[in-house]
Amino acid sequence: MEIIGGALLEIRITPADVGKRVSVRSLLPARDGGAAFTDAVGVLTSWTNGVLVITRKSGDTVRIAESALVAGKVVPAAPARRRGPAAGFEELARAGARAWQPLESEPLGGWTLRAAAGFTRRANSVLPLGDLGIPLDEALARVTAWYAERGLPAYVQTSTGAAGTQEALCAALEERGWVREVSTEVRIASLAPIADLTEPGDVSGAPSGAGTPGTGAPGAGAPGAGAPVLLSRECDEEWLARYGKVSDPDVARRVLSAGPSVWFAKVPGKAIGRLVVDGRWAGFGAVEVAPEHRRQGLATEVMAALARQALAEGASAAWLQVETGNGGARGLYDGMGFVTHHLYHHVRAAGS
Repeated sequence: MEIIGGALLEIRITPADVGKRVSVRSLLPARDGGAAFTDAVGVLTSWTNGVLVITRKSGDTVRIAESALVAGKVVPAAPARRRGPAAGFEELARAGARAWQPLESEPLGGWTLRAAAGFTRRANSVLPLGDLGIPLDEALARVTAWYAERGLPAYVQTSTGAAGTQEALCAALEERGWVREVSTEVRIASLAPIADLTEPGDVSGAPSGAGTPGTGAPGAGAPGAGAPVLLSRECDEEWLARYGKVSDPDVARRVLSAGPSVWFAKVPGKAIGRLVVDGRWAGFGAVEVAPEHRRQGLATEVMAALARQALAEGASAAWLQVETGNGGARGLYDGMGFVTHHLYHHVRAAGS
C-alpha cells in the first residue's frame, strides 16, 4: 500500500479475478528521474508468469508486468446505455448472423464455421457463441484445417465491449499469434426516428405490394434530384455494381439475398442500401453513395425509406455495423441516433 500525491493506492486484485472488469495503475519506466504512471480499464483476461493482460473495449490488449503494478481493483460493468433499445449481445450477434448468411456452415461445439467462397469476412469466419466442449488449441486446429480445405484463410469473429463476453478469447487468440485485421462497431437505435428523417415520396417503379405513399411507403425523393428510392426483393446488376465488392456475382447474390425479410434499395445511378427485417430488428447495410452524389442526403433518404418498410413489417429497433476506420459513416450514424453496443473483430490465423 502506497500514498502518491495524497491518494491511497492498493492492489486489490489477484489472479482469481481473471474474467472480471478491472481498473489498474502501473509504473512506467522512469523518465528524468521521476515516476510516471499509466491507467488501464478493461477485462482482466489473463495473469500468468508475472504478466497481466487487460483487454479494452476497443479490443486492444495491454500487458503489464506484475512488478510494475501500483494499484488495481475490480470495477462494475460499464453502465447501461440510456439511448436506443435494450439489447443483449447474443441476441444482436445472432440477428447479425441471420442477416448475412454463408453458403455453407458447420457446428463445432457452440461455434459455427461459415464459408461463402471468400465473399466478405462476415460470411467466411467462425462465429463463437457457445462452449466448445474441447480444448481451444484442438478447436483452432480444426478451424484452420476446415478453411484450408476450402482454400480460405481462417478467421474468428470475436467481440469486445459486451459485458466481458469474449475478451478472454481475443486475448487467447493474440497469444497464439492470430492477428486482428479489422474492427467493427455494432450500433443500435430506435427505428421510428430514422423513418421520420425524411418524408415519404413517390414510389414510381417500386415493386408491387411494397408500400403505399404516406403509410410506410418505400420511396423518398433524393434532395435536389427528384429521384425516388426504389425497393426490390432482388439486387440487380446496377445495385451490385454500386456495391463494388463483388468478384463472383452469383455468390454475392446468394449471400446478400439470404435472410428473414430482405430488401434492396436504390436511387438509380446514385445510391443503394440493404435491409433485413427480423422480428423486432431492422438491420441496415451496404449503404453506398456514388462519390459525385455524396453530401446530398441520399444515404439518409435510403435509410429512411428502408426504415418505413421495416416499420410496416412490425420492426421497432435498428442495428447496423460500421468499421471503426469509416469516419464519414460513423458521423452520419451519430446524427441518426445510433449508439455503439459492442465491437467485433476479425482475427486471422498467423500464416493463413
